This record gives sequence, C-alpha cells and structure tokens, in this order.
Amino acid sequence: MKTIFLGTLILGSLLLSACELDKFPLNGPTAGTFPATEEEAILGLYGAYKGLTQLDAASTPIWHVMDNITDIGYARPGNNYTSPITSSLTTDNALATKPWGVHYKTIARCHSVLDNLEDIRAEMTEDAYNQIDAELRVIRAYCYSQLIELYGDVPLVLHALGLDDADLPRTPKAEIQRWIIDEMTAVADYLPTSQTQYGNVRAGGVVAYMLKARVALYSEQYALAAEAAARAMEMAQGVYELTPFDASIDYANQTHEAGEPECANIFGYAGYQSSKEWIWVAEYNQSISGNTHNQGYYMAARLGKGVCYWGPTQNFIDSFQATDGLPIDESPLYDAADPFVNRDPRLDMYCARPHARLMGIQFEPHARFSRVNNYWPVINGQSNEPASVENADATNAYRSFSGYLWRKHTDNSDYERNSVSGFSDLNAGIFRYAELLLIYAEAKIEAGDIDASVYDAINQIRARAHMPAIASNLSQSELRTALRYERKIELCNDGLRWYDIRRWKLAPQVMNGYLYLNRSANEWTKDVLVRIDENYSPIYNHGEATKYFNTQEVLYRENKDELWPVPQTERDANNNLTQNPGY
Repeated sequence: MKTIFLGTLILGSLLLSACELDKFPLNGPTAGTFPATEEEAILGLYGAYKGLTQLDAASTPIWHVMDNITDIGYARPGNNYTSPITSSLTTDNALATKPWGVHYKTIARCHSVLDNLEDIRAEMTEDAYNQIDAELRVIRAYCYSQLIELYGDVPLVLHALGLDDADLPRTPKAEIQRWIIDEMTAVADYLPTSQTQYGNVRAGGVVAYMLKARVALYSEQYALAAEAAARAMEMAQGVYELTPFDASIDYANQTHEAGEPECANIFGYAGYQSSKEWIWVAEYNQSISGNTHNQGYYMAARLGKGVCYWGPTQNFIDSFQATDGLPIDESPLYDAADPFVNRDPRLDMYCARPHARLMGIQFEPHARFSRVNNYWPVINGQSNEPASVENADATNAYRSFSGYLWRKHTDNSDYERNSVSGFSDLNAGIFRYAELLLIYAEAKIEAGDIDASVYDAINQIRARAHMPAIASNLSQSELRTALRYERKIELCNDGLRWYDIRRWKLAPQVMNGYLYLNRSANEWTKDVLVRIDENYSPIYNHGEATKYFNTQEVLYRENKDELWPVPQTERDANNNLTQNPGY
C-alpha cells in the first residue's frame, strides 16, 4: 500500500487547476493572489512535485524511455522512437516536443507559489518560508536542467508571465547552467539534509548539491562538480548508501530452472519503500487522479501480459564484462557459444535474456521453444511443478524487437495488473546514490585530481555487483574507461545514456551505422565481434554479425542531433523563438 508523500494532501493541489497552472508559461496568465495561506503554499508545492510525474511516452515515465533511443536500448519501431535514432525528428514529433511543454508547465506551477510567497511570509515561520521557497527553486532548476540538455538555449522564465510577456527570446545554455549552480548554492542550506519521512519525494539538501554537481559536470566545470558531489556525499553519510542486491543475485548467470534474478529491493516497490539508495523520487499513487502510468505493460514480455515496447540491444549485452573484470573480447571466461555465463551479474539483474526467468515465466524468444515453463503455480504454492504454456514470446508479431527486455524498473507484483487498460504506481527515481558516486568519480578523473577516493567510489558499485575492484595505479585514460563502463552498466535504463553519449562526443560514433538486435535469439560465434573499444562500445564484423542478428540502421548528423527541435507550436506563438540547426 502506498503510504509515502502525496497521499490525500495532493488532492488539494488539484484545485490549483482553477488557477490555470497547466498553461504554458510563455503564453499563460498571471498567477493572481495564490497562495493566500501557508496551507495553500504547501498545496502548490505538492502540485509542482506532481508536475514532475507528467512527462511520459507510451505511458512510461520519461526516465525509462530515454535510454531506448540510444545505443543501449531499442523501442518498438515507429515514428516517435525510430525518428530520434535516424536523424528524422520533426518539429511536431510528440516525443521531442512533449518535454518542452511539460517542464514549462511545472515551472509555471512553481511560479504560482513563488511569485506571491513573500506576501504571506509574515504568517509563516522563517524556516517554513525558506524551505518552501528552496524546494520550489530546486524543482524549477531541475526542469531547466532537463530543458537545456534537450533543446540547448531556452527562455529562462523566473516569474509567471502576463499576456504581454509571451515573446521571450532564448537564453544561452551556459547562462542557465550558471543560474542553476547559483540557485542551488543559494538554497541548499535552507533544506533539511533529506526528507526520508516523505519517501524522498520532497527534495532535501543532498538533492540540491547533487543537482549542482550534475550540472557542473555536464558543463565541464569538473572541480566545481567534484566539490559539490563531495558535499552531497558528506551530507548523505548515515542517510543514503548503496543497497545490496538481495539473494536472487545468486541466480545470475544461471537458467530459469534455478530461479529469477530480481532487483525489486532497489528498483521495485520494496526498493522505493525501504532502500537508502534513492535520494529523490517521483511518486506515483493510484489514489490520486492522473498519477499512475502503465510502464509494466509496456516493458513486460508477452507472457508477462505486456507488449515488449522497450529492450536492451545486442550492443549493450555485449558490453558487460566477464566476472574476471575483463571485456568479453579479452576474457578467457567468455564463451560465445554460452554467452550468458560468467558475466557481470548486472546483465541478469538489469536485463532479461534467453533461458532466463522473467516475471515468473521462462523467457525464450527462439521459435524452437514452442512451449515454456510458467512458474507461478510453484511461486503461489499451488504446485510443485511449473505449468507448460504456449510461447507467445517467440510467436507474437509484436514480441521483443531486440530479443531482450529490461528487468530493471519492473516489479513482479505488476504481473496481475499488466494489460492495455492496466496501471502501475511504481515510483520513478530521479537521483540515486550510485549516480552521485559516479558524478564524483568522473569529476575528479576529468579534473586530474585522482586519489583513493576515486577508486573507492567506483569500487563500491562494483563490489555491490559482486565484481572485482578495478586495478590500482591506472592512468587518467584508463580510469575514464572504467568510469564510462560503470555509467553505461550501472545507470542503464535510468535515462542518462542519451546525455552521456552527447557530452562525451560519442554519439557520432555509436549512433552512426547499426544497432544489432537478436530478435530471434539466434546463437552466434566469436567472429561477430572485432573488439570492445575504450568506451566499452562493441565493434562488430558487420558481414559476420548479420548472419545471426537483425539490425537497425542509425544516423547521427553532427551540428543537428545534439539537440531536439524547438516545438513549432511554440515558435508560432513566440516570434522570438529561433529554431535549432538542421530543423
């Protein structure tokens, strides 16, 4: 049962629709006299938090969509998801234009409170005033941090706009980055360290410093990023930490007969309830109108009552190291004829592959498996033996298009609710401790300030995955390789890869050519792989690989595909909005 933050209080925030808070801020009305009381200010704050949950695609929270338009994930082919990887986005593409509107709506919700909060300051304690002000500014800054990465220069709106204020020009991205960093510096110490009593849905001081660190990292201010991340880590002591995988990690590298690897104690309902890894969370709650999604349905296998919208690529599967810590082109433990043994356990913890158990059912995309085992009778104590069922994951026309599915960010308890009309209120994480460790490590590496703390940050994550520590005394470039491996593997399907391959200037390499997909679950030979490069990107022998894998041709045009287009509807409403190059 959901007992976290929004609860019945946010129901009051729905009254804010009368204030027209869902208007785009570039052409919306003024906020009037709201809020008139501290209680109304809190309801407005809750409305702003709820705004963060409104950005989705295929009823999947945006955090779990973005990696599926990169080299590591693949979406069901279609205009919204094929266009971004073939340099064919248009100015009215729903996926590319929706973030603009949703983030600015949330910013408008923040302004509806911020603009008049000073008027009721005398009726509040100074601490209450400062905290509400700080939380709203964190939400607003986060929205801008997303907007500038997707669109580059965007209008920096800091107050609700009147009807005569619609034609604002775009503010340079670098200026907004400086503004976010200054904002977080200004508000961080007005926030409690954490707000775990609200399920980390409300932002604390660690969130403010982590946002500062992430923006500084993305803007290549490495010393500042390391400093902010170190401050966040210091504050996090005793509050946030990595959560060990549960005992099901023992089923990694094994088949469906052994059991099912699960990471729900971190990325499922139990994880959001009790894991100390989550620093900031977007809450979904079925008791609140419009506050659910149907991610489980879109992520699940056909036999899991889903439609297989999203899944890892072969490129990603081949990126996982062997258990000796070596890439698979170097490790003597790797056998292409038996590729899912002796691998980094996160392959099975985060992905579903052939011969594994997924959501209680044997997952086999190959047509030779006409029937598979359904373990739910065993799980439910109704039988000592699994049932045999027809294998829709090998025969349905809309089975997994990559041959793999995501396990991370699913929960087996959604199995019964998965359907076209189903719903889930599984939360979505915004910040977690693993990313904070990797922000710190990357910033220190890129700043050339390498010490034992860099190794410790990376090795904490590897130890949790039962992987060996990285070698000592590595060069800066070798540490960069180690860091990029961990970001690729540990942060997969968290929505960060799209940004990473752009800021690392890898997109022209990994998003030109082909994505490899093993929809038929064919076996392959070692000859398909030439090598794993310094960024842990597999390099394939294309002629050999196409004997086993199907492909998706991808195209990345430099000086265009770094950014998405400014929505044409916004440009129609604002004569001062210029378009990004290439659109």
